Formats: sequence, C-alpha cells, structure tokens
Amino acid sequence: MNVPIIDLPRVVIIGCGFGGVSLVRKLEKKPFQVVMLDKRNYHTFQPLLYQVSTSGLEPDSIAYPIRKILKRNRDAYFRMADVQHIDDKRQVIKTNIGEITYDYLVIATGSKTNFFGNKSVEENAIWMKTVPQALNLRSLILENFEEATITEDPERRKALLNFVIAGAGPTGVELSGALAELRRNVIPKDYQDIDPEDIHIHLIEGLEKVLPPMSDKSSANAQKYLEELGVEIHLNTFVDSYEDQVVKTNNEDLTFHTETFIWSAGVTGAAIEGLKNEALMEKANRYNVNTFNQIDGYDNVFAIGDIALMTSEDYPKGHPMVAQPAIQQGKHLAKNLVRIINKKDLLPFEYFDKGTMATVGRNKAVVDLDKFKFGGAFAWFVWMFVHLWFLVGFRNRIVTFFNWTYSYINYDRAARLIVRPFKANKLKSPD
Repeated sequence: MNVPIIDLPRVVIIGCGFGGVSLVRKLEKKPFQVVMLDKRNYHTFQPLLYQVSTSGLEPDSIAYPIRKILKRNRDAYFRMADVQHIDDKRQVIKTNIGEITYDYLVIATGSKTNFFGNKSVEENAIWMKTVPQALNLRSLILENFEEATITEDPERRKALLNFVIAGAGPTGVELSGALAELRRNVIPKDYQDIDPEDIHIHLIEGLEKVLPPMSDKSSANAQKYLEELGVEIHLNTFVDSYEDQVVKTNNEDLTFHTETFIWSAGVTGAAIEGLKNEALMEKANRYNVNTFNQIDGYDNVFAIGDIALMTSEDYPKGHPMVAQPAIQQGKHLAKNLVRIINKKDLLPFEYFDKGTMATVGRNKAVVDLDKFKFGGAFAWFVWMFVHLWFLVGFRNRIVTFFNWTYSYINYDRAARLIVRPFKANKLKSPD
C-alpha cells in the first residue's frame, strides 16, 4: 500500500464513520503512525442522508473528504480500500489493493441494512445507508412524479404516487415527514397536473408505536405531527414481501401497490471475516468488546461504534447504534492507546447519554433528554443546532445552514435534480 515503515507503532483504523473520525482526530500529534482504510474517500454524516434523498440538501453538504480530516497529522495515511479479511495471527489486513500490517487494529465499520432474511425485500426495495443510495432514492422519487404526469393508466399512476416506508425509527419518521412536506410545499408549484391529495405516504411499523427507542411522550408527539402532515401510519404491521410492485403485510387486508418501497426497518453490524468465532455475536453481527473496547480474545484489536457490542447493567443489549456512543468511544480509545504505549492501566469506558431526538417536519421535532421530554418548534431548533454542530467541516455547516434558511423562508427544496436516473440505468447502490 506504499505506507512507509517508521519507528512508531502503527494503528490501522477500518472505517471513517463517527467513531473513526473521532479517534483519528484525537490521535493527532500522538506517537503513532495512523492508517485509515475506507472504501470511499469521504466521511458521510448519515443522520442527514434523508435530506439528500428528499431534495433538501446536496450530497457535498453532508460528505467530507477523509484526506482533509487527516491533513494535520503528518504520520497519518489514507488508503481507499475494501477490507476483505483479517489475518489475526500475522497481524495483516487483506484488501482489494493489497495487504498491510498493524500493531493495533481498530474496527469502526459501523452497520449495514438488515433485511431479517427477507430476500424479496432485499432484492426489490430501495434503502438509504450511503450517499449513492440517497441519490438513487431522490432520482426515483422525482422520476415517479415525472412519469405520473404523463401516464394514462390510473392504476400505474396510483402506484407511482404511493410511497411506502417500512420502519418507524428516526430514519423512517424523518423520511416520512420530509416526503409529506415535499407533497405539501413543492408539488403544487412544480407539478400542477398532480393533485397532492393523490399522493399517499404510508409508514409501517412492527411495534405498537413510532420511534420505539424514545419515550412514550415523544412517540405520541411524533405520531401526532406525522398525522397532521397526512402520513398514514400502520402499527403492529410487518412486511411479508415486496414483489411485482406489491407490498404484502401480515394483515391480509393491507397491501400496497407502489413503485417506491423504502426499507428503513433495521441495521446490523458490518463485521469483517477473520477474527475468532467467539469474538462475534452472530445474532447482532457485532463484536463482543470489554469496557476498554478490546474485542474478546485480543489485546491489540478494538471495535468502536455500531460494530461494538459492549454490554453493561444499564445497557444489557449494548449501546444504541447511533452517533454518540461511536464518538465517545473513539475519543476514549485514543486516550487508552496512549496509556498502552506508556504502560499504564486502561480506563473503562462509560457512556454519557446526551439524549435522543428526531425531526418530523417544519417546526416539528421531538427531543428526549434525561429528565426533560419536549416537542414542537423549540425541539426543532435544538435538533437543527445539534446537527449543524456535529457536521464535519465549517463549509458544510455554512452551506447546510443556508439551505435550511432558504427552505424555511421559501417553503422550497432546491436540490430537485435527477443527476443519475435510477430507473433508466437500473442502478443498485453498493452497500
């Protein structure tokens, strides 16, 4: 990989998500050679992917070049590589561009979409974990509107204007709300030959409430906001299949004819082959780690973020698969790596829960803090501030703030571009 061998211990980080970025920044000016591997050359701010898919933002607002993140560390290197296997005995990582050795390995590969073994959904639905997938979804939505204006088949028109989203977690709720606002504010201006009342947005959830991880109060508020926007919510409903543009559920009387079926019902760890079998919790596809983020059976191999399963009395199923645990674990692991080379005892990780939030639409959001649960316009402004704060790069914050301000004033979404036709090219985004 053309990485020089120097007289410093080498830390190899696989994945440039929230955990990887947090760790590599804290290793600046520390006595390590850092090598970051990722199959893309940019970090993605995943909580705002849904805004790319619904024409609210362009992808360069939420993506940031990895090399710019590393530029302050002269002993840091980036290689765009797809990691295929870990040889733990030789301490070698095998990739599509070659091999590299490590002294310390950090796996921060995050998560991938979980289809729960449903092959018809995996093969036919569209999902949203990467920038290319978000662009595909944006193109599909806009292409369906274009086709709906010219089709003379009423059944086809109905399928084109039917949007079905599986999974009422934060992604599903935010995506549903964004589509509802697109219907309310953009369709009447851009598509005079489409009646907004003909556009239906269905949100399916297998549990008994939307936003299952959040408090009952926030869940009820989110459901109220969605219903005010005209989203049709179907609780205690599971998707059985999606074939021939028909979504079938566990309720025989509830089927949907749609050309836009979006799967946001779950994630699973993005593990890598090669480590000991006992290191991996197969059901969750996450690595078992101790309180120092060391993977079971290893002293020099660590996992952070979504891929790490650290159980405790407060979190018997591991920390939630969201940004904050990854960010905090990355910072903490940097301190422990320094302690290792200084031959000091490691410090256990303690997660500080800063709360959970989700936005539904204009002036509508919900926030759960330790002792406070609130919703509405104030929660919406809190949500905006937090997301702007954690965006990587000053330019991204400014551009995103400008876009949000423009959309708020003009009730508009400026990024309504079909730059890569999804249907015509029959593209499937990579994971």
